[in-house]
Amino acid sequence: MTTAEESPALLLLSQARQRFLTGRPLPDDVPDETVAAWRRARFLGVRHDVRAPTSVDGLAVGSALLAAAGPVLERLAPALGTGRWALLLTDERLRVLWSAGGAPGGELRRDLAEREVGHNSAALALRTRRRAEVHGPEHFLDVWQNVSAVSVPVFAPESGRPLGTVTVASGLCADAGPHPGAALAEAAAAAVEAELLARSRSAERTLLDAYAGAAHGPGGGQERAVVALDGRNRLVSEAAVRLVSPQVLESLERGARVLLRSAAPVESYDITLPEGAGCTAEFRPVREQGGGRVLGIVAVLLPVTEGVLVRALPRPVAGRLAGSSVPWRHAVGRATELAHGGEPLLLTGERGSGKTALARELLGGTEPLVLDAAEAPELGLGDGRLTGDRPLLLRHAERLAQSDVAALNGLLDERPDVHLLATYTPGTPPGPCLQRLLDTLAARSVTLPALRERPEDIRELLPALAPRPVDGTPPLTWTLDALRALERHPWPGNLTELAHLVRTLAEHRRASGPVRRAELPDPVREGPAARPLSPMEHAERTAILEALRRNGGNKARTATALGIARATLYRKLREYRA
Repeated sequence: MTTAEESPALLLLSQARQRFLTGRPLPDDVPDETVAAWRRARFLGVRHDVRAPTSVDGLAVGSALLAAAGPVLERLAPALGTGRWALLLTDERLRVLWSAGGAPGGELRRDLAEREVGHNSAALALRTRRRAEVHGPEHFLDVWQNVSAVSVPVFAPESGRPLGTVTVASGLCADAGPHPGAALAEAAAAAVEAELLARSRSAERTLLDAYAGAAHGPGGGQERAVVALDGRNRLVSEAAVRLVSPQVLESLERGARVLLRSAAPVESYDITLPEGAGCTAEFRPVREQGGGRVLGIVAVLLPVTEGVLVRALPRPVAGRLAGSSVPWRHAVGRATELAHGGEPLLLTGERGSGKTALARELLGGTEPLVLDAAEAPELGLGDGRLTGDRPLLLRHAERLAQSDVAALNGLLDERPDVHLLATYTPGTPPGPCLQRLLDTLAARSVTLPALRERPEDIRELLPALAPRPVDGTPPLTWTLDALRALERHPWPGNLTELAHLVRTLAEHRRASGPVRRAELPDPVREGPAARPLSPMEHAERTAILEALRRNGGNKARTATALGIARATLYRKLREYRA
């Protein structure tokens, strides 16, 4: 353990941080990722000098992650020893569910989201989906300047979805090499995932028993139409297959997924079936042994008799707004809450993440004045067009001319309650004038998650993004293998890229039946690269995959077509493939 003063590298980083906080130019040797993290914290309105710990109500103390991880972490906690060490568990929203040991850097925070405390190892691990370390001055908070931490993400064993993180925090470590607690954090995360897998198999066994009992009834009589659902798996009896359509099964699965992922206790199992479903459904909860948490739902289906009305599903939500994942629901809920006040709102996120679609939804039926800084070099915002009563939807605020940014800053100084919705895509560092605008709106900003951060929403997005089928053409469906490939793809273009893929397949595919993995574009079919790639490497990987496809997977012909040695092709495939 050491202090920043005892490490030349950390001392230089600490001095650079002080220059950043006081608005002075930074030296050229400060890592870009660190500067980006500091800027992100300032943009989110985090105070570097805050000392009082934040308090978060409604923690998921009954979560499946905590139930599985608690006993594991209790056994591992004594390995921390004595001194300034801490072991923490967070959920996927970076709320601290469990902790043990001393708290380096003052009293323990209850929420490690960047919008609350700035850059930290748990947020970085969840974003990059791999082990991450943050040391001393890399943090934004003053109280963490002598703290080092290492975090490891915890993934759902079945789906690979990130569920949270395990973090080991200590006093500042300036030595080269991994954090001393890295091995403990890795072991803890692996043990938690093993426990989750064991519990998942037990839950599947319970669901299977409930399904068998409902399908055959006492004494193993005639099979009934039964569907069992747990949000991931679907068991369908032969009688149910003959009775219901794929659309009805999809509605049951979607409804069960929403109910079971709800933070509130599941008390109502009222899942609406599509119009013309031809059946009614009776829902029964499947609970853990001993009457514990709800693991799934069993639906017993009966044919509709004359005079029985079947309720229609509500109108589907706009394609780009579909999704029930925690990050997406949290972002949309926060944006809705802020929009109700009628004051300025800034929606940030990567290109194609749905910012404009959400902004229009938040405006309801009101027709805004829409201005797009990407369509014209200057919008002329200083000519009085901002003083009207119509709400203003400003797209691509990052491309505003300086004169327009100055006009907006002046307007917000005079009318802080102006009805403005702006979208912003982070990229190149903003200039001082734009930074002032971002700082003004930071307290009323919402960051939309990238599609790769909510892969579980892809199954809901696919039917919502697909164009309406022409008469006599079945809707687009997908094999399980294709769905898994779509969920693993990083989607650099986010919803825009997914919508283009779906539309292209719907309009141009000649095959019948569900879309197979082999029909997907090469980068999607082959899966993500094993490491982050530079633009040049990404282009090279795409060219190699396209050449492999053209040559039927024959590597010798592919190497010849690319003009490289076969050994070089094998080496590049090892580097670029997952």
